[in-house]
Amino acid sequence: MKLLQLLPEAPPAHALALALNAGICMGVVSADALAPLRGKTVQLEASDAGLRVRVAYDGRRFRARANGAPADLTIRSTVPGFLALALRREDPDTLFFTRRLVMTGDTELGLIVKNLLDAIDWPRLPAGFGRK
Repeated sequence: MKLLQLLPEAPPAHALALALNAGICMGVVSADALAPLRGKTVQLEASDAGLRVRVAYDGRRFRARANGAPADLTIRSTVPGFLALALRREDPDTLFFTRRLVMTGDTELGLIVKNLLDAIDWPRLPAGFGRK
């Protein structure tokens, strides 16, 4: 069994929510673009690490969701896959079509999340973060 599977889900889910909220504060994504996520729970699974986190958007900010909270959308990849996505080394379409990124659940919500990733205003992020 992987060590990360033994750890509680809450700490990494809170860290992800904080990072997403920092992005909102920096204006990397518009509030209008986030509106379709209101009340939705998104689960990220790093299949190679045995790590799963859930966050939900309440219309103002992201919050960590408790263990067992049902997910509207699950995005599954490996840690290197998520890093390639976060650091803009590969785009979501490439990862999806090479089956290194798998989305299950609400497919319309999956498309919204993919479009949000494409809409990030990367120059607003601190220098060097996520730049090719």
